[in-house]
Amino acid sequence: MLGKPAEGLATGVVASSPVPDGCAGSSTGTERTLAEVLAEVVGVERVPVDGHFFDDLGANSLVMAHFCARVRKRGDLPSVSMKDIYRHPTIRSLAATFATDEPTPAETRTPAPAEVVVPASTARYVLCGALQFLLFLGYAHLVAFVGTGGYQWISDGSGLAEVYLRSVGFGGAAFLGVCAFPIVVKWVLVGRWKAQRFPVWSLAYVRFWAVRTLVRTNPVVLFAGTPIYGLYLRALGAKIGRGVVILSKGAPACPDLLTVGDGTVIRKDSSFSCYRAQAGVIETGPVTLGKNVFVSEATVIDIGTSMGDGAQLGHASSLHTGQAVPDGERWHGSPAQRCDVDFLVVPPAACGTARRAVYAVMQLLSALVLYLPLSVGGVRMLLTEFPELGGLLTSSSPAFASWAFYRDALATSAVLLFGAVLIGLLLVTAVPRVLNLAITPGKVYCLYGFHYSVHRTITRLTNIRFLTRLFGDSSYIVHYLRALGYDLSRVRQTGSNFGTEVKQETPFLSSVGSGTMVADGLSIMNADFSSTSFRVARTSIGSRSFLGNRIAYPSQGRTGDNCLLATKVMVPIDGEVREGVGLLGSPSFEIPRSVERDSKFDHLKNGEEFRRVLAAKNRHNVITMVLCLLSRWIYFFGLVLLAWGTGELYPSFGASAIALLNVLALGFSVGYFALLERTVTASHALTPLYCSIYDLRFWRRERYWKVPAETYLQALNGTPFKNVLWRMLGVRIGRRVFDDGCYLTERTLVSIGDDCTLNAGTVIQCHSQEDGAFKSDRSTIGAGCTLGVGSFVHYGVTMGDGAVLGADAFLMKGEEVPRGARWSGNPAREIRAERLEPSTSRA
Repeated sequence: MLGKPAEGLATGVVASSPVPDGCAGSSTGTERTLAEVLAEVVGVERVPVDGHFFDDLGANSLVMAHFCARVRKRGDLPSVSMKDIYRHPTIRSLAATFATDEPTPAETRTPAPAEVVVPASTARYVLCGALQFLLFLGYAHLVAFVGTGGYQWISDGSGLAEVYLRSVGFGGAAFLGVCAFPIVVKWVLVGRWKAQRFPVWSLAYVRFWAVRTLVRTNPVVLFAGTPIYGLYLRALGAKIGRGVVILSKGAPACPDLLTVGDGTVIRKDSSFSCYRAQAGVIETGPVTLGKNVFVSEATVIDIGTSMGDGAQLGHASSLHTGQAVPDGERWHGSPAQRCDVDFLVVPPAACGTARRAVYAVMQLLSALVLYLPLSVGGVRMLLTEFPELGGLLTSSSPAFASWAFYRDALATSAVLLFGAVLIGLLLVTAVPRVLNLAITPGKVYCLYGFHYSVHRTITRLTNIRFLTRLFGDSSYIVHYLRALGYDLSRVRQTGSNFGTEVKQETPFLSSVGSGTMVADGLSIMNADFSSTSFRVARTSIGSRSFLGNRIAYPSQGRTGDNCLLATKVMVPIDGEVREGVGLLGSPSFEIPRSVERDSKFDHLKNGEEFRRVLAAKNRHNVITMVLCLLSRWIYFFGLVLLAWGTGELYPSFGASAIALLNVLALGFSVGYFALLERTVTASHALTPLYCSIYDLRFWRRERYWKVPAETYLQALNGTPFKNVLWRMLGVRIGRRVFDDGCYLTERTLVSIGDDCTLNAGTVIQCHSQEDGAFKSDRSTIGAGCTLGVGSFVHYGVTMGDGAVLGADAFLMKGEEVPRGARWSGNPAREIRAERLEPSTSRA
C-alpha cells in the first residue's frame, strides 16, 4: 500500500554541510537515528529533521504507521505511537519528547503482561456446539408447542369479537411467559452471578451462553427507556435504584453484578454487560454506578469499574478495568480521563413515581390489547371477518409437484416484501411529520408522558435499517433522508453522501452542510436526557467535511466547515469551533485535514468528467438496489416454501413440524446469504484497492456490502457455528476461535489465527474512505489474540500471536502490534507506564 515514496520526502531538504546518511540538517543522535528509520521506510536517502511529516514532507498516516512499527523494533529507541506523531510532527520535536520524558506518576499503573492462552480441546469445542444446538432445538420445540396450542384455541373462537378476546388472553399470557422464562432459567441454572473466571467452550460456558442469549432476546428489551426495563433488570438480580433511565438495549449478561444508583441515566449504544472474554476465558465482574450518574452515548464500561455519585462519562468514551470515577467528577476519552465539560445539559422536570407507574401501565396495556392481539391472532381475525380470503390461500393444494404451489408462494413473497417496503416508505415519510407538530425544539419536557411517547415513536419510525441500507451508498440516500425531514441545504451530490448506516433521534432537527460526505455508523444525538426530562435540539454538521465510521455527533458539537472527523472520534462539545482541520481520537486532537495522497482524485470532483462518472455510478447503484430487492424476494420465497411445506407435515407431526420450520429457517438463512455473498464476489474477488469512489471497482465493493444480508450473523454469536459460517464466506480463520459478536466488512481480506478471542461489538474493517478516495488492504490477527469489547481494527493491520487489544480501542491502519503486546486507547498504542493527560483536556 506504500507505492511510490511520498512526494516531498523524495525531494527532502538537503543540508549544506556534510551530514550522516538519512538525515538533513544538524542533529542529535536520536534525531539522526529517527531520520534514518524514516528514510528507510519511504525509500529515500535523507529527510530534514525540522520538516513537518504531513505539510512539508507529504507523508500520510499509513506511511507514519509503518515508521512507528520500525521504531518500536529498534532497541535503541523508545516506543512511538501515532498519537505521538500527530502531536510532534517533526523528527526534531519527536526526539525532544524522548529527552524530556518525566518519571511516571505513582497513580499510573503498569498493566500486567498478556496472559497465555490455553487452547481448548477440539472435542470440548465440538461438544459445546452440539449442546448449544440441542438447547436451541429444545427451545424451538417449546415455542412451537405453546404457539400452536394457542393458535388452535384462538381459531376455535366464533366471530371477530371472540377471536379478538382470545387473542388478547393468549397474547398476554404468552408475553408474560416469554418475559418470565429467561428470569426463571437464570435463577435455576445460575442463581446469583459472582465475579469469576471459566474457560470458553466448557460446560460452565454453555450455561452462561444459554442464560445470556435468553436475557438479551427477551422482548422486554424493546421497553428500554421505560420503567418496565428497570423492573426487568431487578427481577434478574440487578440492583437498580429509583428513577433510573436506561436507554441502551444491551441488557447485562450478568445482572447481579450491576449496581445503578437513584436518578442515573445510561444513554443508548452503551455497553455494560458485566463480563468480557480474554485469552479464551470468560471473566465476570462488577459494574457500579452511583446516584445521579450520567453515562453518555456510545460508551463501553468494562468489568471492575465504578462511578461515584454525580459522576459523568462523556460520549465515545470507555472505562477500563480498575478505573473509578470519584464523586462529582466528569471524565471522557478512551480510556477515560478527567475533564471539565458538563455532559448533562438538560434541566430537571417534575417526574414522580406516579407518573412513571402510569406510563409503564399504559405501555403494557397498549402491547396487550393492540400489538400482541394483532401479531398473534391478526391472521385469524382477518379470515374470520373475510372468510373468502381463506379460499384464496387454499385455492391450490400446496403440493411440491404442483406449479400452482410455487406460483402462489412467489406471489405471497412478493406481496410480503414489496408491500412492506411501500407501506414502510409511506409510514416513515408521513406519520413522523404529523407527530413532530407536537414537539417544540428547545423546550424541556417531562419523561414518561405524551411528548415522550411521541418522540420515541418518531425515533423508531425514522430509523428503519432496511430502508437506510437500501438507499445508502448511492445518490438516492439524499432524497430518502430529505423525505424523512433532514435539512441537507444545497446538496452537492457525490453519489456517496451517506453510507448504509445513519440514525438519529429526530430527522427534523438534523442538518448536514453542502459537500459533506458521511461514512457508515453516524449517530446524530439531537435529543438530550436527564433522569426526569428530555428536549430535542438541532444538530448541525458543517459543509465540505468528511465523517468516518462509528461517530456519535452530539447537538453541542463544536466542528464547523471543512473538517475531517476520523473513525470513532469523540466530537468536541466545548472550546472554539474547529474548521479546516482533522480530528482523531477520544478525547480528540487535531490532525491534518487532508494529505497529498488523497488529492490524487480531485480532478473528478468537478466539471464534465465528474458529471459523466456520477451518472455511471448512479446507474450501477440502481442495479445494485434492484439486486438487493430481488435477493430479498427470493429469500422470502424460500421462507414461504418452507412454511407451507412444513405446514403439510403439521397434521402428522403437530408442533414438531413448526419446530422443524424454525430450525430450517435459520439454516436456510445462513446457507442462502452465504451463497449469495460468494456469488457476488465470484467474478470479482476482493483485493486490496486504492482508487477513486468513481472507479468501477469501488462500485462493486458497494454492491458486495449491500446485496447480502448480515443480521442473521448475530444468531450464531458465541457458538462454533459462527466460525463455520466465516469459512463459508471466505475468511481465513483458525481453529476454536471464540467470536462473541465480531463484524468483518471484507471477509476474504481477513486472516484470524487459532484460539483467538473476539468480543462483542468488535469490528475488523479492511477499508477506509476519505473524501473521494477509497483504500483497502488485508488485516491479519495472529493466533491467541484478544480483541476487547467494542474495539475497532482498521485495514493493513498485523497483530502478532497473543496480542491483546483493549476495550473500545481503535487500532489505526497499517499498525503492527508485536507478539504478546497489549495495546489500548483511541488511537491504540502500547500500554506502558506513561504520563497522565492534563485534567482540563477538552471534550
